[in-house]
Amino acid sequence: MTALSGLAATDTAANGDAPAELTDGYHLVVDALKMNDVDTIYGVVGIPITDLARLAQAQGIRYIGFRHESNAGHAAAAAGYLNKKPGVALTVSAPGFLNGLVALANATTNCFPMVQISGSSERHLVDLKQGDYEEMDQLAAAQPFVKAAYRVGRVEDIGRGIARALRTAISGRPGGVYLDIPAAVLGTILDAEAGARTLSRLVDPAPRQLPAPEAVDRAIELLAAAERPLVVLGKGAAYAQADEKIRSFVESTGVPYVPMSMAKGLLPDDHPQSAAAARSLALKKADVVMLVGARLNWLLNHGEAPQWNPEAKFIQVDIEPREIDSNQPIAAPLVGDIESVLDALAERTKPGQIATPAAWTDELAARTAQNTAKMAKRLEADPSPMQFMGALKAVRDVIRRRPEIYLVNEGANALDIARNVIDMHVPRHRLDSGTWGVMGIGMGYAIAAAVESGAPVVAVEGDSAFGFSGMELETICRYKLPVVTVIMNNGGVYRGDDVNPLTNDPSPTTLMVAARHDLMIEAFGGKGYRATTPAEVTAALTEALASGGPALIDCVIDPSAGTESGHIAHLNPKGITVGNITPAKK
Repeated sequence: MTALSGLAATDTAANGDAPAELTDGYHLVVDALKMNDVDTIYGVVGIPITDLARLAQAQGIRYIGFRHESNAGHAAAAAGYLNKKPGVALTVSAPGFLNGLVALANATTNCFPMVQISGSSERHLVDLKQGDYEEMDQLAAAQPFVKAAYRVGRVEDIGRGIARALRTAISGRPGGVYLDIPAAVLGTILDAEAGARTLSRLVDPAPRQLPAPEAVDRAIELLAAAERPLVVLGKGAAYAQADEKIRSFVESTGVPYVPMSMAKGLLPDDHPQSAAAARSLALKKADVVMLVGARLNWLLNHGEAPQWNPEAKFIQVDIEPREIDSNQPIAAPLVGDIESVLDALAERTKPGQIATPAAWTDELAARTAQNTAKMAKRLEADPSPMQFMGALKAVRDVIRRRPEIYLVNEGANALDIARNVIDMHVPRHRLDSGTWGVMGIGMGYAIAAAVESGAPVVAVEGDSAFGFSGMELETICRYKLPVVTVIMNNGGVYRGDDVNPLTNDPSPTTLMVAARHDLMIEAFGGKGYRATTPAEVTAALTEALASGGPALIDCVIDPSAGTESGHIAHLNPKGITVGNITPAKK
């Protein structure tokens, strides 16, 4: 227990001879976090939590200070995903809380364990709407968007609140938890010994959840009878850190697999059983599909035809029973944590019981070879001005030689094309926009990957996506992190050649084609590069990674490169086209 120093002690010990040691809410928060192995906090300071950040730092918790709360929250969420324990974000009240809430909601949607701790106004003022400084009922605001929300109303409950928030974030299906601590609670003073008794260390916060034996047998029977089985690996499979057991199951059964984007690297992307390059064929023809840490949401077309075989039977491995049947009927639910499910499958499957027919694997292998050859031909082209493919091939070739590198990726075309071009060989080394497809995660995720791993990070950003968090270049430089930001600069949202048909104002999707993002990082002491050819991208990225410090490469892409909304243009509502309007003269 950390006691207050330099504070006049007015209480006396039981014998009346010595003053009692005192503590306060700030110290109890830090002590509770340390007791539960929280070693890093991401945040933005201000009233009433500045001293909380100072104290955490003084007590050995690393504090990473951001320029915007959303980015700090995204970093905490990414830390939770990478470490399989809750990441912690710290924000001020009201506006700061709301900024962080964006990331907290995104963490919940993506099933990342995260806790956002925010200072708040006094309840008696908030409830009577008396106009306190940054007055807001933050608990009520958070509840619809998070896994759980709690408020600490007494200093004696800080330890319980911290423990409850951490356990809730990581247990079962992980998610975001909000913890509200009013300023008066943080400042309340009490006896240090009494305060220490209110703290506790979590015991087994994420207990194993074993599947029912009959459920396991049902899944095995389905797979054994399948003519065209398929495994879909989601980011939940990567989060589970059951890498060897996943690999053993896939290889021992011979079932082809398709990885979702953040599951890339669980098995190397060039693994012979990978059907990623034949994804459309695999989904359209598979008759039994086993979902491992993946949900049949929009990213998988909700399991619906014509993208999927309408006769397909689904096996779903998920820790959350309410997810079962959410989009399609699930023939064999396997409710439990992924590692326990895989253990049960291995234990109850008879030798040779699941054997994938060669005709199916041969068909997928042939389509994979065909599509890989087409992609190789596209990648070999070197048009001028530079296209996405050329720039991303250069990034791919450098990363291939450095498998320890973490890849962060966001944008529309920058995300879609990079996902297809840049192969991964190590688990949990690709972080991207995830389930919501949200833009703005880039710099937060990149900072977290660098802080938590100490390894180099390459953040491939669309120029539009970068704009949501670009000021965090200063954070990267301030902490001297090994992050290289690579911007696909085509001067627009999606593309940069759209025009306003009536006035000289830019069109809704137009950014500055002449933007010099490389100069931004130089203003903060980092190294900037400007690349107009794939060869220049290769040289710049190689040099930047070798330096081990903050750098940014502005890749000048053809403004006409890219498509509206990337691969999800079909989600745009159909309306009246404006493509036949004669553009105004510039």
